[in-house]
Amino acid sequence: MLSNFTISAFADEISPDLKKQVETLRANGISHMELRGIDGKNVSEFTADQAQEYKKYLDASGIKVSSLGSPIGKIKIDDDFAPQLELFKHVLEIAQIFEVPYIRMFSFFIDKDKNADDYRDEVINRWRQYMEAAEAYPQITLLHENEKEIFGDTPERCLTLLQAINSPQLRMAFDPANFVQCDVETYPHAYDLLKDYVSYVHIKDAKFEDHEVYPAGFGDGHVAEILTSLANRGFEGYLSIEPHLGDFKGFSQLELGNKHLQTNPKDGAEIFDVAAAALKKILEPKYEWK
Repeated sequence: MLSNFTISAFADEISPDLKKQVETLRANGISHMELRGIDGKNVSEFTADQAQEYKKYLDASGIKVSSLGSPIGKIKIDDDFAPQLELFKHVLEIAQIFEVPYIRMFSFFIDKDKNADDYRDEVINRWRQYMEAAEAYPQITLLHENEKEIFGDTPERCLTLLQAINSPQLRMAFDPANFVQCDVETYPHAYDLLKDYVSYVHIKDAKFEDHEVYPAGFGDGHVAEILTSLANRGFEGYLSIEPHLGDFKGFSQLELGNKHLQTNPKDGAEIFDVAAAALKKILEPKYEWK
């Protein structure tokens, strides 16, 4: 049986404490993490020395980093871009320390009363500057994630960006729940438009009726169908669990103006166990995972 999928996870939703993150990952048989935050500090804020210390701890714990869950591109389209570009250059240096193959990124928040298509040229211009900076790190691929209220919140605009950049160093992090929360059909519509660019999948689900997040397979994101189609296409890559089923330190910084999805959050490790079990339930009848 082909092992198409490697499970990873946003472990900061378990706990801000790195030791607790690692313990919960290992308890679930998971040996990768999408590193977004430790001790309430985002990965983009790490110094080189801090990154090296965290890397030593992860190496000793048998945990590899699949991607940096950076916030790059999560600024408004009319914000000054120069500081953001400098921050991205720092994130590239941090990514090299962690020896990651991917950096997750975004395509800028646009006010709801504005037409996102009007900002196409500016978005592409900024992304070309990202790509130019990333050329010095050919081992790292940039991942654009579809996210609510950014330019790339629809599959059509994601495709516009990907085609305009037209680089093997830019790929897609496909997030079914985020598309559902934008009232987009994930499968077959969004998937068929973007399947040639998908190298990474965020595992969370959502329902059209309330836009709230659910474990994989319990919403309208067609997670199982997407994974089956990817496997049939020979996909071999990461599935990154992003529970979003409760509150955790740093949650309010993840989505511009988004309310908490649960008013009675449970223990982060327990929530993660639920999210991981939901994904494994989808995979285990057909696919091995590692």
